Amino acid sequence: MATETTSTPFAVIATGGKQYVVREGDTLEVELLHDYKEGDSIEFDTVLLTDDGTTAKVGTPHTGTKVKATHLGDTKGKKLTIVRYKAKSNRDRRIGHRQHYAKIKIESVK
Repeated sequence: MATETTSTPFAVIATGGKQYVVREGDTLEVELLHDYKEGDSIEFDTVLLTDDGTTAKVGTPHTGTKVKATHLGDTKGKKLTIVRYKAKSNRDRRIGHRQHYAKIKIESVK
């Protein structure tokens, strides 16, 4: 007996050299988007895959659909501490790094 499962539509988008699985209403942090300010509308056209629950569309390389999002502002990731150490030479160096991200909210996957 086969059961049907219906899921919410999702898409796989590429931005900042990374790929993200997104659904409507999702909030995620992506690499900085320098061209946009807080409150701006963003349209991602590099959609690699879409799925509406019944059919999936795989792009070669893109599907031709668009994902609309809203820029919520810039945030920072957690603080990382990098330690460089050389044994027997009394040398160590500690530096910190905090990555900057753009926070976006997905409005529609069409």
